[in-house]
Amino acid sequence: MAVLEKIRVKFGLVISIIIALALLSFIIDPSTLESALNSMSSKYDVGQIAGKNVSYTDFQADIDRYTTINELLSGSVRDEDTQKQIRNAAWQELLDKYMFVKNAKEAGITVGEEEMLALMGGEFVSPAISQNPIFMDETGNFSADRLKAFIQNVESDESGQLRTYWNYLQNTVHNQQYYAKYGALFTASGNDNALQLTQAIEEGNTTADVDYCLAFYPVVPDSTVTVSSDEIRAYYKNHKDFFKQKASRDVEYVVYEVVPSAADIAAASDAMNEAYDEFATTDNMRTFLSKNSEQPLSNYWYKAGELRTINSEIDDQIFGGSKLTQIVTAGNSFFAAREMDNKMLPDSAFVKHILLQGDNAAHTADSLVTVLKKGGNLANLAVSYSADQASAADGELGSIGWMTQSYMIPGFEGVFDAKVGEPFVLNTQYGTHVVVVSQKTKPVAKKQVAILEKTALASKETFNNYYSQANTFATLAGGTYDGYKKALDSTKVYSHPATITEATANYGAIDNAKEVTRWAFDAKVGKASNIITVDNNYFFVVALKDATKEGFAPVEKVASQIQDKLYTDKLQAKKNQEVAEKIAGAKTIEEVAERLGVQVEHRDAMSLGSTSIEPALIGAIASAKEGEIYGPVAGVMGTYVVSVSGKQTGSFYTEADAKNLATQKAQYLSQLILSVMQDYDNVKDNRERFF
Repeated sequence: MAVLEKIRVKFGLVISIIIALALLSFIIDPSTLESALNSMSSKYDVGQIAGKNVSYTDFQADIDRYTTINELLSGSVRDEDTQKQIRNAAWQELLDKYMFVKNAKEAGITVGEEEMLALMGGEFVSPAISQNPIFMDETGNFSADRLKAFIQNVESDESGQLRTYWNYLQNTVHNQQYYAKYGALFTASGNDNALQLTQAIEEGNTTADVDYCLAFYPVVPDSTVTVSSDEIRAYYKNHKDFFKQKASRDVEYVVYEVVPSAADIAAASDAMNEAYDEFATTDNMRTFLSKNSEQPLSNYWYKAGELRTINSEIDDQIFGGSKLTQIVTAGNSFFAAREMDNKMLPDSAFVKHILLQGDNAAHTADSLVTVLKKGGNLANLAVSYSADQASAADGELGSIGWMTQSYMIPGFEGVFDAKVGEPFVLNTQYGTHVVVVSQKTKPVAKKQVAILEKTALASKETFNNYYSQANTFATLAGGTYDGYKKALDSTKVYSHPATITEATANYGAIDNAKEVTRWAFDAKVGKASNIITVDNNYFFVVALKDATKEGFAPVEKVASQIQDKLYTDKLQAKKNQEVAEKIAGAKTIEEVAERLGVQVEHRDAMSLGSTSIEPALIGAIASAKEGEIYGPVAGVMGTYVVSVSGKQTGSFYTEADAKNLATQKAQYLSQLILSVMQDYDNVKDNRERFF
């Protein structure tokens, strides 16, 4: 009944809308109704992929499916980062389904049924199957028997969850195979041919001794170089794709942060003083802190300086000899600390182990300890007995490596007290371990410390006071941008300007403020919001100053950008012409420098394959003949004139180097496949509107 009630609650509104639309269809012209539905559909679509609209309902169903898969694998983790990963995985599946696989098939790539059978458990098992822990045996190797048992369980699982996961695996393997084949096709087609490789080797092995002059462009704008509005419009028309833009909003906002008042801080101070005496004497510190402190009792062993991450005064007092510190105030927080224990401990220990599992693990462990004490080799024993066949930190099986308090397998905390070289047995959630500590760092003084912490929180009265201030501002603004500006003058509150997109979720240091973004994208220009509450701790009032639609920026908005580009082009051309006229007939680079009023710069053995030198200069050097003046050539900072005194060819850049570089370029380009496909298939990702 509870499940049925949840379904009714979840779908009650949807059913009502369907009924209402059914009734409307009797009194509204069908074509009008269809137009209205299409308009609503496009507005509430999560996106569009290769002409296919992705509705919110369908996408949410995919998210629910991936959430089920995630819970099967890792439990019911519902933090925001996990949910974002789930949404991304669901979206990627849609991109694969409607775009990538379609394009791969059009390129002539196929993945057949027999191929899938081989990948799912046959002769050529996919890594998605063979490296899946579900299908591994106790030794960590892929087990065909476990795969077979899983498939049998899929058929008998009435919940359908295993079927969902198996379908997910099949889809993953299927798509991965398309990616592998398409990537191989792309990489193979991206290799340099023999002529390109020869040129690359020649350039990579060539160095030049060069003298050059650089005539800088003027710092002050040249009034003789002008750009007309017709030239701007012509450039815009011919390069319109350069000016694609995402939808954005120009907003201004005021925000009232709820912070504790002086009375709230005083109340926290009183509570700290009341708890302090019991903190100093209690024998049940864990229970006391769970009821009175914002920090539970920690088993961490601190050394001098580490308590500064909590409070520097606390660190100074505890490691200055105090068993119990005074109450320390830091902003709105109050701290006190009490030493619970102290001893000499190393910072790290190098740990080796043999992991045993099964009914006879304890007996086997005792036997192995005896063997090790008599001089047995742990690495050799690990080969035969250990269920952990992956740990080999120093090249020997069984070596976990250096452990610290921060890098610690749960249950291994005792390794810091263990004697070096003496084997012992411990039990963890993973099984029974035969452990040997082979090395430890030098012991230092450490302490276990209980921390009593109280932070002042805003009271209900304080909360209401800030809400009242925000409400006063919103009332003065009256829902308009003009009113917002008047409210600023009246209240003298600071206004934050911002340009946001639908993806904006953070405003300054304030996170989870997506509700502000949603308001801005739903509002009309010139409007101001009522109070928007974020995290129950911030009160926003927002005004929408301007809105930019997705598409192409109008020429008026990019005119200054285009003007700068055209001005630079014209200035370079003018400077090149001036330099050419000044150096006409010059025989030496020194004569060029004298005519231009600049210095001669000299470089020995400049590599023509260098990527750290301006391409214009490299190009000029490559083109110049020895002993001749070459130029002018327009660069970024000014105009170059070069004279090459000698070129040398070495053999340090080999064909293998050239091929490696070509492969790297192909791999880099392959990373752009999806983004290029998304542009080609006009993919629109509107997820940020909803999540």
